[in-house]
Amino acid sequence: MSMTELPASPEFKANHAELMDGVYRWQRHIYDLTRKYYLLGRDRLIAELDVPAGGTVLELGCGTGRNIILAARRHPEARFFGLDISAEMLETAGAAMTREGLSGRVVLARGDATNFDADALFGVERFDRIFVSYSLSMIPGWEKTVSAALAALSPNSSLHVVDFGQQEGLPRWFRALLRGWLRKFHVTPRESLREVLESESRRTGASFRFRTLYRGYTWLAVIKSAI
Repeated sequence: MSMTELPASPEFKANHAELMDGVYRWQRHIYDLTRKYYLLGRDRLIAELDVPAGGTVLELGCGTGRNIILAARRHPEARFFGLDISAEMLETAGAAMTREGLSGRVVLARGDATNFDADALFGVERFDRIFVSYSLSMIPGWEKTVSAALAALSPNSSLHVVDFGQQEGLPRWFRALLRGWLRKFHVTPRESLREVLESESRRTGASFRFRTLYRGYTWLAVIKSAI
């Protein structure tokens, strides 16, 4: 079965999927060119994945596949999986994997990141690394994505999250401009992101590491599951 023929999760939120397809139907063609200027911290997350040899890596909200491609180059022995709710973005991601010669190592599927069956979608139940890059700020009920990701981790594995912070060290006018711009794309920085991640870490007995970058513009977190 090719990566473009995998079944979509029946639980994905149809309304949100339609919204995302509408937002990215045309933007997907210039998405990576424009987002590199303000989706900061993504490359640091990828550099710190430290995937074990032959490991499995899942990105939730994989979009155009940009992050998977970079991570796959760094870890040529690993297998990669990408989940997204937007068929438009997955079309772009699939073409990118083919262009990069990664079709044999990357499997993509359409589904809801808040409630997915990894075994049904990918034939893999647990992953060594799961990462979410600037997607929680776009997902309704994003807290469930954190829980679902932790449930899909293998023992002694890790969840990596990068997303917009609260810009706490930046001028108020900058925060206002940024929030206004992000609203155009249905993006809302999650004020309670740190608290939710920390709470889920305690609930699952995992360790938790959190950093603020660029004066609070970006928040970066790692949750490492228990052995």
